[in-house]
Amino acid sequence: MSSTTDETGGGRPQKTGGKDHKKPTAEALRGAIQLGIGYTVGNLTSKPDRDVLMQDFYVVESVFLPSEGSNLTPAHHYPDFRFKNYAPLAFRYFRELFGIKPDDYLYSICKEPLIELSNPGASSSWFYLTSDDEFIIKTVQHKEAEFLQKLLPGYYMNLNQNPRTLLPKFYGLYCIQCGGVNIRLVVMNNILPRSLKMHYKYDLKGSTYKRRASRKERGKSCPTFKDLDFQEVHEGLYFDADTYSALMKTLQRDCRVLESFKIMDYSLLLGIHVLDRKMRGRGGRGDSKRQGGQRVLYSTARESIQGDGKAAEPLADADDDTLGGIPAKHKEEKLLIFLGIIDILQSYRFIKKVEHSWKALVHDGDTVSVHRPNFYADRFLKFMGGTVFKKIHPLRGASSRRKKSSIYCRSASQEVLSTVNEESQEERRAQSLEKLENINDTDTHSSQKPDVIPSSTRLDPAISADTLSSASSIDDVKTELQTENRTSSSTLALEDSAPPLPSTPESGLDVYL
Repeated sequence: MSSTTDETGGGRPQKTGGKDHKKPTAEALRGAIQLGIGYTVGNLTSKPDRDVLMQDFYVVESVFLPSEGSNLTPAHHYPDFRFKNYAPLAFRYFRELFGIKPDDYLYSICKEPLIELSNPGASSSWFYLTSDDEFIIKTVQHKEAEFLQKLLPGYYMNLNQNPRTLLPKFYGLYCIQCGGVNIRLVVMNNILPRSLKMHYKYDLKGSTYKRRASRKERGKSCPTFKDLDFQEVHEGLYFDADTYSALMKTLQRDCRVLESFKIMDYSLLLGIHVLDRKMRGRGGRGDSKRQGGQRVLYSTARESIQGDGKAAEPLADADDDTLGGIPAKHKEEKLLIFLGIIDILQSYRFIKKVEHSWKALVHDGDTVSVHRPNFYADRFLKFMGGTVFKKIHPLRGASSRRKKSSIYCRSASQEVLSTVNEESQEERRAQSLEKLENINDTDTHSSQKPDVIPSSTRLDPAISADTLSSASSIDDVKTELQTENRTSSSTLALEDSAPPLPSTPESGLDVYL
C-alpha cells in the first residue's frame, strides 16, 4: 500500500507537470475505471469483516496496473495507470448498509460498458451511468474529494442513525493517475431512472439570482430547468397529506445535517414523469441487469422517505412501471416524482464567502445561491415546502355535508325528545284525571256514611302538581288553600259538639282539593 502526493487535478483530467503528457481517451478512462474498481473491490473480499475504526476513514490504498500486467495485476490494452482506493473498509460498510453485495456491485460497474451522460451544471464534471441504472460515477475536483474524506466520519454516523435519506449515497471514492493527470471520482446512487422518460427535469436551489436555464440548455432534447423556470411552468406539485409530511420531514432532517457540516450551495434534482403520456423511455430497466441480483436498499425516491429498512424487497406498490417514483398531481395530470439532494461537497469556505460578498454588492444578497449554511437551509426548505411541494387538502364540500348531516341528526334527536316529553306529560295528566275520578267516587260513598272525617288530608303529589298547573294565578291557589283551612277547622269543632252532618259531594271534594 502506498500513496502519491501529486494530486492537483480537478474534475476533468488536468496535467501535473510541464512535460507533454498523453491525455487518456474517453474509452481508456472508462476502461481504467472498470478495471481499477474490479481489482480493488475484488481483493477487498479476502479481508475479514470487522468494525470500522477512526483510522479507516483516512486509509488510501494504491496499486499500479501496467498494460502488460504483473504478478498481481491482469494485463489490459489501456495505457499504464495507477489506481487509488480511499477508505476501502469504510465504503465497504456503506455498501453493506444499503444491501449491496460485492458481486452485485462489481457486476453493475464492470460487466458492461459505462454510459456517458451530459452535464447541465456549471462544473466540469463527467458523469457515467451503469447499464442497470443503479450507480452514477462522477468526477470531482481535488477539494471536493478532500472534503468528502473529512466528511466520512460524520457521514458514517448519520447513516447509522438514519439510512432513510435524500442525501447522496456514496459507495466509493477513487483516483486514477494516467498520462500525468489525476481523475478523482465518486460512485453514488442514481436518482433518475434512464428507462423512464422524464418530461420535466429541474435543478432547484431556492434562490432566484440567475436561476433560469440558459438558451443552450433549453435547446437540448431533455433540458434541465431551474427555479424561475419551475415557477413559470408549474404552480406546485400536490401530494397526499402523509406523503407530504414524510417528504418534508426527510428534507428538514437532511438540511440540518448539511448545516451542521457547514455545507451550502446544494441542489434538489427533481424529475417529473407524466403518467398520462407514454410510460417507457429509452429502454427497459432490467435489460442488462443480472436476474436475481439484489436490489439496493433505499435506492428509490419513495423508499428514501418511506422505507423501513427491514428487508431489501421493493415496496408493495413499487412495481416496474413506477420504478419507485412518488405519486403526485399537478392540475389534472397524474405524476411520478423522482428526487434527491445533489452537490453537497461545497463547504462555506473563504472562497465562497468572497463569492457571496461580491454578488451581494450587485444584487440582493438573500437571492443569490451562495449564502451562509443556516440561511441557505432555511431558504431551501421554505421554497420546497411552499412553492414546489404542496399538500392536498380535503374538499370543502365534503366537510360542509358532514356539518349539515350532524345538524340534521341533532335536530331529529331534539324532535324525538320533545315527542317523548309530550307523551309523558299526556300520560301524567291521564293518571291525574283517573285519580280525581277515584276521589269523586270515594266522596260519594262517604256522604252516605260520614262516621269519620279525617282531621288532615295529604294531597297526592300528582294531584297537587296538576292542580297547581291548572290554577290561573297565585291568588286562585291562595283562595283554595284558605277554603281548605276553614273547612278543616270547622270539622274539628263539630267533632266535639255534635254528630257529623251529611256532606254533599261538592263539599267533600272541597276538603280534598
